[in-house]
Amino acid sequence: MPYPESAPQSRALYEEAKKYLPGGNTRTTVYMQPFPLYGVRGAGCRVWDADGSERIDCINNFTSQIHGYCNPAITEAVSRQLALGTCFGMPTESEIALARLLVERIPSIDALRFTNSGTEAVMMALKAARAYTGRSKIAKVEGAYHGSYDYAEVSLDSAPPNWGESDPLSIPYAKGTPGSVADEVIVIPFNQPEAAADILRRHGRELAAILVDPMPNRAGLVPATEQYIATLRQAASDTGALLIFDEVICYRLGYQGAQPLWNVAADLTVLGKVIGGGFPVGAVGGRRDVMAVFDPSAGKPALPHGGTFSANPVTMVAGYAAVEQLDHAAYQRLARIGDTLRAETARAFQRHGIAGQAVGMGSLLKVHFTNQPILGYRSAYPSPREAAMLGAFHLGLLNRGIFAASYGLMALSTPMTDADVESIATAIDGAIGDVKSLHA
Repeated sequence: MPYPESAPQSRALYEEAKKYLPGGNTRTTVYMQPFPLYGVRGAGCRVWDADGSERIDCINNFTSQIHGYCNPAITEAVSRQLALGTCFGMPTESEIALARLLVERIPSIDALRFTNSGTEAVMMALKAARAYTGRSKIAKVEGAYHGSYDYAEVSLDSAPPNWGESDPLSIPYAKGTPGSVADEVIVIPFNQPEAAADILRRHGRELAAILVDPMPNRAGLVPATEQYIATLRQAASDTGALLIFDEVICYRLGYQGAQPLWNVAADLTVLGKVIGGGFPVGAVGGRRDVMAVFDPSAGKPALPHGGTFSANPVTMVAGYAAVEQLDHAAYQRLARIGDTLRAETARAFQRHGIAGQAVGMGSLLKVHFTNQPILGYRSAYPSPREAAMLGAFHLGLLNRGIFAASYGLMALSTPMTDADVESIATAIDGAIGDVKSLHA
């Protein structure tokens, strides 16, 4: 039976959840109509739901589970730490080990601090930029997601009615966001270096930071051009603002992170997801002089920063085991299977005679139901018809044993075998066939 008929236990759990959680939900991102599937177990690249259905997981907790589930090295490290204690009101050696590993890998990071999520890491990076520069405004890319901090959310879901005819507008995301938040955020277009440079020049002396994800998921998951990133780097240097690279997702792209792929060194880098080995984590790191705003050794720092569970040893040992396994061979193989699935998706669109493409890099890919070039947020913004096609595609995958994001995102994992990749490609082909049948 197809979903939702195949999932009576998940339906029952959702009905129970609605009694205690608003809308039966704690994470908006996992909600789907008419009810979400409830996970009960994961192993390797597979997950099982409450009704016993098995699927290949191609979203991996929204890109965080790069080694899938129950990775032996991570499980062993965490089990060993659980017997010693989960958290303390004191530092532990485990945070030194993971910090050393990340500093050794990422050329632009001299020192870092851990947080409990990517959202928190972005927040602390922006606050660090303000503390360092003495300025308040930030610039960010239209439609790019950087977590739930009010300032980072600006322009997240702007739409044709409020796009404006010239510069992108600063549109608050959550209802009730103070207008003063939007006043402190300058929005720039993605992959338009001249337009972005013009905006940044006009506001440059007010800017504390330029925040960018070089391949922003919500803005289409297309890579930034090298010229665009070079323009942002130059603008930051010229104006005295800090360039912040959000690699919460894009650290998946390479052994040294994303920056070497764009030939750039950021002033601050934000990390999360894969560096926690399946546990809550975030980190902000960068130049030693900038990171000194956190330093309490000479008294109250310019930027005080606490966090009850920041750098807890369970996350630290899990993160170390996860990052240590991400060697050059692991990244090369992830890129290879990503290339395979992007190519197979393109062939499936061609075979079925329907407009569409798969974009991305490395282990990340995203499906769009259009042949128009995806250059950034506005060109990636789906029409009502394209949104309906994405919905049918997601359901087609789900009913063929593939768990992916409802908006076409897939994130691959190291346990995936060539046979698993073939199964995913076959399901993609079938799901595109469903879309053609429903929307041709």
